[in-house]
Amino acid sequence: MSFERIIFYAFAAILVYAAGRVVTARNPVHAALHLVLAFFTCAGLWLLLEAEFLAIVLVLVYVGAVMVLFLFVVMMLDINSAPLREGFIRYLPVGLAVAALMLFEMVAIVGVRYFGPEQVAIPARHPEGYSNTAELGRVLYTDYVYPFEIAAVILLVAIIAAIVLTMRRRPETKYQDPAKQVQARKADRLRVVKMSAEKKQ
Repeated sequence: MSFERIIFYAFAAILVYAAGRVVTARNPVHAALHLVLAFFTCAGLWLLLEAEFLAIVLVLVYVGAVMVLFLFVVMMLDINSAPLREGFIRYLPVGLAVAALMLFEMVAIVGVRYFGPEQVAIPARHPEGYSNTAELGRVLYTDYVYPFEIAAVILLVAIIAAIVLTMRRRPETKYQDPAKQVQARKADRLRVVKMSAEKKQ
């Protein structure tokens, strides 16, 4: 067994363990940390496939931004996870049945024949100077340019919709108007009252 295959099986075992702990950990912070471990391990597997750009993007975007934000939110909200775990045993058979149905559908659509050892070829070694980023950009902006642009438009619409839903005016919401603050004058906020002085006897 080659060294790369040993590394692959070791990373695969760590990835399966981390993914399992994400859904079974009772503490949400522990689940998020195991998800970070799963992302790092998946990035290592992509490095074995010589997909360096995707591995770096996974670490920078998901681990460096999304998961850090998620950890801050979880720790700031101080979520009481006890009510969330109530009824877990009661709904476990339904969850297992849905998971088995999803697995059956994926196997029926993709087919086991695509995952056999004789169908999956070993990735070819690329020559020196090969750029994974350049090849990814070439395929993305030539063969898949229209799906890429459609996905970008959908994400833009989702961002605008989220901002509109968040920034709508509510009667109970207090907000500041910078234009009115700039136009404020001293006479509008300060009243000088002149009173005659009184001498105490």
